[in-house]
Amino acid sequence: MNTNGKEIERKYLIKYPDLELLTKKSFSVKEIVQTYLSSEKGIDRRVRSSRENGTVTYTFTEKRKITDLTRFEDEREISREEYEALLTTADGDFDPIYKTRYCIESGERVAEVDVYKDVSDFAICEVELCDENESVTLPDCITLIREVSGEKKYTNRYMAKRNK
Repeated sequence: MNTNGKEIERKYLIKYPDLELLTKKSFSVKEIVQTYLSSEKGIDRRVRSSRENGTVTYTFTEKRKITDLTRFEDEREISREEYEALLTTADGDFDPIYKTRYCIESGERVAEVDVYKDVSDFAICEVELCDENESVTLPDCITLIREVSGEKKYTNRYMAKRNK
């Protein structure tokens, strides 16, 4: 994994899903711990630990907002040692995010459904696109509440903020 470029993504607020059905429909299920790092204003830096089928991978990501749907993203896999070293620069204003990510085919794209450890009334579905105007087909196993692309309240960073 190594991306350097634009990430175009639509985000949806969905009803808390049937986890058994979601698991059956998913081609990938990951347990993720996401930690925000200290960074300058306008830049999001984070590390992730992802466990899938007993294998753990570590990722460093840096993002800068371009529009409500598009961000510049630099993401790369890192070693456990790099991950642990970067954790020492965690931003104390944010708690780690604990979530399970279910990846489901959605038309020609992949819908990533994030179910958060301490949230039981909703989940978030994200779909990465090639173009901001591309239409999105959501999987039939989720129930849409509404699109929340660009709404700060539904970003992982906002949800991780202490004393929102």
